[in-house]
Amino acid sequence: MKNTIGNAVTLTLFGESHGAATGVVLDGLCPGIPVDRTAIERQLDLRRPFGAISTARREPDAFEILSGVYEGKTTGTPLCISIPNTQTRSADYDALRTVARPGHADYTGYVKYHGFADPRGGGHFSGRLTAPIVAAGAILLTMLREKGIDLGTHIARCAGIADRGFADPAHELPLLNEKRFAVLDDAAGEAMQAAILAAAADGDSVGGVLETVVTGVPAGVGEPWFDSVESVLSRALFAIPAVKGVEFGDGFAISELRGSAANDPMTVDAGRVVTLTNRNGGINGGITNGMPILFRTAVKPTPSIFKSQDTVDFVKNEPRVLSLSGRHDPAIVHRARVVIDSMTALVLVDLLTGRYGTDWWKERK
Repeated sequence: MKNTIGNAVTLTLFGESHGAATGVVLDGLCPGIPVDRTAIERQLDLRRPFGAISTARREPDAFEILSGVYEGKTTGTPLCISIPNTQTRSADYDALRTVARPGHADYTGYVKYHGFADPRGGGHFSGRLTAPIVAAGAILLTMLREKGIDLGTHIARCAGIADRGFADPAHELPLLNEKRFAVLDDAAGEAMQAAILAAAADGDSVGGVLETVVTGVPAGVGEPWFDSVESVLSRALFAIPAVKGVEFGDGFAISELRGSAANDPMTVDAGRVVTLTNRNGGINGGITNGMPILFRTAVKPTPSIFKSQDTVDFVKNEPRVLSLSGRHDPAIVHRARVVIDSMTALVLVDLLTGRYGTDWWKERK
């Protein structure tokens, strides 16, 4: 029953949705890394619910750094961040302790933990636990940007509405990363938000697809076979609640092409090996080729909806009809975007530390 990910740099996740707090422990960080509380607050704000397109549960996310930081810089010892839960309404879940909410982990969690898991608000399975991941991610993103590595995620599709793709990430990422509803085409974003509100008015929810680009990663990072960049990233991304699919480069669409079209032709530009297209998403043989890493993540519709659903009481072992009340998101894709960025940052920091060593982070680019 492990809740840790990473090799050279690890992240351990703890807490429950309605417990005293959620939090993370980051271990393996280089000493002397700046820790900017304002940057952490900003990232947490991007994850926080807003408007009618999000849940009414609005936590202040007043985080505490309990260890691993002294005078604003990492010490090199385990860094622990805790975020208190203050806006819980556990009574909303009193009648659901043994009733499975379709699409949730209520039944599987009950079986896994023999009935001892905290069921309130989804317990340890809740998206609430992404808040400390985002807090930790803010530190990791700062580390990457100091090395000239930038990344960002936009909502490529939501409720059947498409955003445009990346055209010039170097110029698009700074603006994109400031947006609470992260789209490249604001008109598409307005249409998406209208579709989310329409689903909410119907007591329903919608999902979407997030597209992420990473620039500045040098060639030669990653391993063949079992620790390929795709493998390690996919493992981290699938850990995020509601993620049901990941594809790199052209993804599934590349299977419809001939090899002559699927391959990325190569050339030399200013002494640097580059590809003329990027259908493989910046990765060959599990190892980065120096081009932008590009991948998409499918996020399912929020499973908590206000329509009647057939389910079971898994203790009495009998059918039930479930009608939910409480506070729920009609969509989480816009909030998940910053979680994707944070998990991506963790994987990259871990891979780069394994490649170049811990003290590489103290060297200036």
